[in-house]
Amino acid sequence: MARAAVPRRLGDRLRWRPARLTDRRAESEVAHTLVLEVPGWPGHVAGQHVDVRLTAEDGYSTQRSYSLSSAADGDSVELTVQRVDDGEVSPYLTDVLAVGGVVELRGPVGGWFVWRPEQKEPILLLAGGSGMAPLMAMIRTRRAVGSRTPFRLIYSVRSPEYQLFVPELRRDEPGLDKTYLYSRSTPPQWPRPPGRFTASDLSSAGWPPDFEPTCYVCGSTGFVETAAGLLVAIGHHPGRIRTERFGPAG
Repeated sequence: MARAAVPRRLGDRLRWRPARLTDRRAESEVAHTLVLEVPGWPGHVAGQHVDVRLTAEDGYSTQRSYSLSSAADGDSVELTVQRVDDGEVSPYLTDVLAVGGVVELRGPVGGWFVWRPEQKEPILLLAGGSGMAPLMAMIRTRRAVGSRTPFRLIYSVRSPEYQLFVPELRRDEPGLDKTYLYSRSTPPQWPRPPGRFTASDLSSAGWPPDFEPTCYVCGSTGFVETAAGLLVAIGHHPGRIRTERFGPAG
């Protein structure tokens, strides 16, 4: 049987490329941002992810998917990786891989959970923990292109020490409203007690449904299912809710 031709652009994205670590930044006690130089990188859209492959000297290899946290910037990309203590890949990326070290990267992947600058509707970003990574790519892309599209971010984490991108998100940015929710412990004198987010939180910090915003929800499976359900319950159309979830491999 003859094989269907693979479009050159698609085939280019599906091949593995060497990616060299040029810098790393600690984002929290358990998360690092890796700055990778990827020669010939085809570019990406905010919200997409990549596959990362590690190969041992004996030939054994394993791979995981990680969201891109950077805006497109030439041959450089950024991945923000949270260490999973019993994981096979994340501990190596956060604790072992040294500047100058090389991994393999394939992508970018994904076309649904993306934000493009030509979108003009209001945007609601709802992040749970390390689900902030692809949403940060959207915020950075908005800034890089000078977009005036209004963004609202609701960022839910267990406690302040788990927040990512703290210095950058502390900056005032016109058209970007930020709300932080803490489920276990809060900063001193925080006005809201710790607890899981509610429909009231989404109503007060998000967009009214009649504004017809596009809602991007990223986090663990439980977080995403709860958040999407609450958004529908308060009146948002399911077709305007885009979700991305993560979890342990296997």
